Amino acid sequence: MTPVGILLAAGRGRRFDPSGTRNKLLQPVAAGGESVVVASARAMLAVLPTVVAVVAPDDGGVADALRALGCDVTTCPDADEGMAQSLVHALRHSLPQAQAWLIALGDMPRVHPATIQALADAIAGGAVVAAPVCGGRRGNPVAFGAACLPELLALSGDEGARHILKRQQVTEVAVDDPGIFQDIDQPSDLPPEIHSHNP
Repeated sequence: MTPVGILLAAGRGRRFDPSGTRNKLLQPVAAGGESVVVASARAMLAVLPTVVAVVAPDDGGVADALRALGCDVTTCPDADEGMAQSLVHALRHSLPQAQAWLIALGDMPRVHPATIQALADAIAGGAVVAAPVCGGRRGNPVAFGAACLPELLALSGDEGARHILKRQQVTEVAVDDPGIFQDIDQPSDLPPEIHSHNP
């Protein structure tokens, strides 16, 4: 059972730019390189046949960029109410075909495709939840089997799926990938040549 990818790309990134004028997901990861959200999606699309990307209304071009890559893009009208709204929206969009899901964040462009493949393999092998581990620490993305669907659909507010990991048996997948910890939260998380030119 190959999981459907869910890319959460509906956040406003207020910590990155409190004014809301610069969407962190559209900033280049490296000089002359592709944007944060495109790099995040490309790693998923390299492994998973279907990637559902959930975006916010007035996304500034995120949806267009992801649609051009081949993502199945859906807009969550309630995205500003919290991450859970976006996640539940994307899950419902993926039903009834999907039986498992790999949930990734649009601001984590350095996750290796090999990590996504390892998580997909763990779910295909019968894991209820599969989480990557590097250097003894868990990171993202995380994959969920069908048994988790009721709990995932019950999430609300800004609540992610972290508490589900405390209640379900988690298969830890060892990876050599520090990208599972590296999100783009502030301009300083991008290379200096990027954020220094974008005051």
